[in-house]
Amino acid sequence: MVRSTPSLRSGRSQAPTAPTRRQLQQPAWIRRQSASMARNTAVHPLTERDDNARLQAYELEVKGRFERIIPVLQRVSALQHDPDFTAQAQRLARAELGFDLPEHILAKAWVRPLDMRALFAWCVFQSHQSISDRFFLDDPLNGGASSAPAEAFNRFLLDCGFHLLDVTPCADGRLAHAIAYTLRIPFSSVRRRAHAGAMFDVENTVNRWVKTEHRRYREQVPNEPHAPTRYLKVVNYHFSSLDPEHQGCAAHGSNDALAASAGLQRLLDFREAVENSFCCGASVDLLLIGLDTDTDAIRVHVPDRAGSLQLDRWLCGRALYESTLPLTANQARDAVTAAVETHQAEAPDPGMVRFISQMLINNFSQQDYVRALHGGAYPDAGHAERFIGVGIGFKEVHLRNLTYFAHLDTVEEGAPDLDVGVKIFKGLNVSRDLPIPVVVRFDYSGKVPGARERAISDCRRVHGAIAERYGDLMQDGLLHTFLTIRDRDDATPAEPVGSSLDPVQQEAH
Repeated sequence: MVRSTPSLRSGRSQAPTAPTRRQLQQPAWIRRQSASMARNTAVHPLTERDDNARLQAYELEVKGRFERIIPVLQRVSALQHDPDFTAQAQRLARAELGFDLPEHILAKAWVRPLDMRALFAWCVFQSHQSISDRFFLDDPLNGGASSAPAEAFNRFLLDCGFHLLDVTPCADGRLAHAIAYTLRIPFSSVRRRAHAGAMFDVENTVNRWVKTEHRRYREQVPNEPHAPTRYLKVVNYHFSSLDPEHQGCAAHGSNDALAASAGLQRLLDFREAVENSFCCGASVDLLLIGLDTDTDAIRVHVPDRAGSLQLDRWLCGRALYESTLPLTANQARDAVTAAVETHQAEAPDPGMVRFISQMLINNFSQQDYVRALHGGAYPDAGHAERFIGVGIGFKEVHLRNLTYFAHLDTVEEGAPDLDVGVKIFKGLNVSRDLPIPVVVRFDYSGKVPGARERAISDCRRVHGAIAERYGDLMQDGLLHTFLTIRDRDDATPAEPVGSSLDPVQQEAH
């Protein structure tokens, strides 16, 4: 994260303190994680330890909500033949999960086995709603538009010569935290659109570029139209250092070279489309970043002065971490900048050098984060997502392996992304006789008349298409949907507008 002050904490080791009463009252799994982080005190001189502690607390809180679902439902299942089953189940759910279970499902337990698949999906949806509420109301990541980190980063971005940062990570849930955690960028300061294999739609991206430039001309936001700044488009592909042949990008067959080359080709196509349509003076800057999903270390394909990127040349964030670990904070910062400047025969312009250097430095904190919590590599090397997010939105999702994204307007156009997600969840959930939870989201602008109603209609349309495409799964209760909308112009949580779990309305005669 970019700080308004140039000073950085050294991250010296501190003597461990006795656990507080509050810590002792936390679930054991949280205390074990916290103790693990406290024991590992060897950190990089540029690591932001306070940020790591805050991000860790948020991750444990959110993922803890989902981890508690199955143990609670197992206890609910054991109660279903008790005379006061419904009352007991509701007390348990409120105490352990923080919400009620659906009465219309509990009420059927006396005539047929309790629908545990439906209850599981319900709990996933309610847990998602809880984290959405907190994200927009409390800004736990401290990355909202009015936050100090966001304002500082926006100034930094302009100083680097960029008026907008547009990042496309892969839809794989192991990259869902790429912005707020891996790169430590305030979420409100970046345009994020996830696609399977990071294969973004070139035409749609050109349209977003046009809107950005139009706003600069009409409103001088974020700066005046003739300022010498550029639109920076980034592709974030991924690979696995520990199991490259099996845990790489599924959309590219775990072929790291193919993932990188396909991402670069999309970037080049985007730049060519802009230049062909609006002349070379409207050129954009491009950047290709790889992410090791085992360690969260990044690799950056540093462009040369002309903006050209090479697939076989990159700066390794992990190697930079190791080589600068013994240095002081100032020495490490200078060493990173020097590495970026000298990586190509002709160094990029100073703004690009500064931007890349800061991303690498930010990533040092994340490498230490993974080292402290997991000993250097995540235990869940593969997929472990909790639900599929379908549609447009999900600004509140910034945690690794929480959500698989399928960014789409229609199921037909987004079928490749959605099919990959369903395939993943057949292994994660259906193989255990659990349903696939799908949260459908359409953001809308409250400034536009009728936009809310159209968003609701989009949710229902996509729900219908999902029901048709995956009819067998839905018929067996192995896929459930939760329909939500959100006003993107307001810092409000998502609003539920329907679900496959809603009670069936009886027709009047």
